[in-house]
Amino acid sequence: MSSIEKRLQELGISLPTPAAPVANYVPFVRTGNLVVISGQLCLGVDGKLADAHKGKLGAEVSPEAGQAAARNCAINLIAQLRAAVGDLDKVVRVVRLGGFINAAPTFAALAPIMNGASDLMVEVFGDKGRHARSTVGVAELPLDVAVEVEGMFEVQ
Repeated sequence: MSSIEKRLQELGISLPTPAAPVANYVPFVRTGNLVVISGQLCLGVDGKLADAHKGKLGAEVSPEAGQAAARNCAINLIAQLRAAVGDLDKVVRVVRLGGFINAAPTFAALAPIMNGASDLMVEVFGDKGRHARSTVGVAELPLDVAVEVEGMFEVQ
């Protein structure tokens, strides 16, 4: 068992089967030592969307549920990353995360929501999990999910 897989186990995280694309794109692209992963929704390990993670932050979705949704997105990113490289110990660095928050027009507390994903990357990968990041509020997301997160990773 790789050290990252062991860390996931210690954190009580089971990686789901990576979601298949639903349109004309691929789940990830590897070019050289970079893996770019398409936006991952906040689906649970069962592949379903929890009611608490559906809707807009600042309206139907609480900040706590938004952070949990971002964490789910990060778990799904790691699942796609494992599909891309096989062994998560090949991860050299989490380079960048991009977060999209389904937000009511008056909701401005986007950064703390995205911390749900960022904090998990550091919990799992340690200092290699520290990354650059963008977080934006959007009017709508697929399936009316609260959060979507994309990522870029350096690998061996």
